[in-house]
Amino acid sequence: MASYLMFSKALIVLWLSCIVVTEAGSQVWSPIQAHKELASKLFRDPMNLSIASTDYGHITHHTPFAVFAPSSIRDIANLIKFSNSLHIPFTIAQRGQGHSVNGQSMTSNGVVVNMNELNNGYRNGERIIIVSKGRIPFADVGGEQIWNDVLNASLKFGLTPLIWTDYLFLSIGGTLSNAGVGGQAFRFGPQISNVYELDVVTGKGDVVTCSAEKHSELFYAVLGGLGQFGIITRARIALGPAPTRVKWIRLFYNNFTSFSKDQEHLISFSGRNETNGTDYVEGFLLLDQPGMDLSFYPVPDQARITSLVTQYGIIYIIELAKYYDNSSQGHVDQDLKRLFQGLKFIPKFIFQKDVSYEEFLNRVHAGELLLRKQGLWDVPHPWLNLLVPRSQISDFDQIVFKGIILKQNLTAGLVLIYPMNRSKWDDKMSAVTADEDVFYGVSFLHSTGFNNFEEFLAQNQQILHVCADAGIRIKQYVPQFKTKEEWAQQFGPKWKLFQQRKDQFDPNRILSPGQGIFN
Repeated sequence: MASYLMFSKALIVLWLSCIVVTEAGSQVWSPIQAHKELASKLFRDPMNLSIASTDYGHITHHTPFAVFAPSSIRDIANLIKFSNSLHIPFTIAQRGQGHSVNGQSMTSNGVVVNMNELNNGYRNGERIIIVSKGRIPFADVGGEQIWNDVLNASLKFGLTPLIWTDYLFLSIGGTLSNAGVGGQAFRFGPQISNVYELDVVTGKGDVVTCSAEKHSELFYAVLGGLGQFGIITRARIALGPAPTRVKWIRLFYNNFTSFSKDQEHLISFSGRNETNGTDYVEGFLLLDQPGMDLSFYPVPDQARITSLVTQYGIIYIIELAKYYDNSSQGHVDQDLKRLFQGLKFIPKFIFQKDVSYEEFLNRVHAGELLLRKQGLWDVPHPWLNLLVPRSQISDFDQIVFKGIILKQNLTAGLVLIYPMNRSKWDDKMSAVTADEDVFYGVSFLHSTGFNNFEEFLAQNQQILHVCADAGIRIKQYVPQFKTKEEWAQQFGPKWKLFQQRKDQFDPNRILSPGQGIFN
């Protein structure tokens, strides 16, 4: 009798998982097949489905069959194993902060794993364990946690990760599945180059601890692997001594050649223990368009900045940072003075702030809070992120920045441009770079209304087409393609290995269908 009642209760819980229409067709789930504890963590209420059917881009929408709320890593493994056991497996998309812009964290009628559920009951980085302050310090971090929590936890020990994305409220697993780039990447490489070890749940449901020495094929596959081979549940992140203050500086240029040469000079000081150079280098455009953001600059200087931009149409800005603490405070200004010698920025157009390390790293979050208050955060973001070879960046400036962006005068966001050193990337990893020793990251970070994002998508396509016609060998960062041929071109010589790794670690093509690579 007790067994009958238990089975009846399981049937009630499991009703929600009886039928799934997958990308491959329809599949009946038998209530006997799925354990009741697994099914009890699948949710089909409108709120969960609505959240999982959109992302930061607010352009692509796919509704899953259910949202899965794991309370342990084993739950995720069991879900994947259950899918594999079916005649037609359902697809599974892992979702951290949902900061993708083209539906990469979604699945149509499959299951979305809400990774944030793993962090329930933990706040302020309590799950982060600083294991060592010794010769090689590191932090063990849950894949669902956000980088800002890593910052807060590591600073308690006087330590910090070495490389940051500009926005810190992203999940560990999310950025490591792409690469994780920012203004420190010229010196330390992307975030994937600063990982010692991972725990991964593969597309077969195996829970594997991997590193460059142990199960290395999985380790290299997952880093920059776009979620195709496994779900990252823990990462061991490299740490270094934390500074306390930052000299935050912007230099103005009206000549692209001078701008790019000075950027490349600044990233030439790229040793991990380099003290003569800068700690962060990025760059962006200031365009003669309505709505210029001049909030960084002193109010008395804003009129002359506006006049300069009006005169030239485009002003190129190098943004750099020099970290310091009590031991280096006495000579940081002299170090910067030496660094600026020979740079060809416009005289008297140099602007500086002195801020705390945390304030500098969270500079984008401060803007986010303002945009949220104005109702301008949860809007479409038709972004385009490219990697451009150094030898072709001047051509890119002519045909894209001047020939498209300035002429079309679409005003809706930030355009970043900054160089990186390819030597800081590990080619054994899945991530793709432009094929030159120095290449530029170029990001068109648009924010638009719901009624006009299509024109920005059209502009993005135009940029891709003119680059192809001009023979500019771009690669996309956080790519989204529609055909296997496009994916093969994106990965180039890595494509065959990428396919082999998919066969090895996710043979049923279950994971990350939103990327559109194998599904």
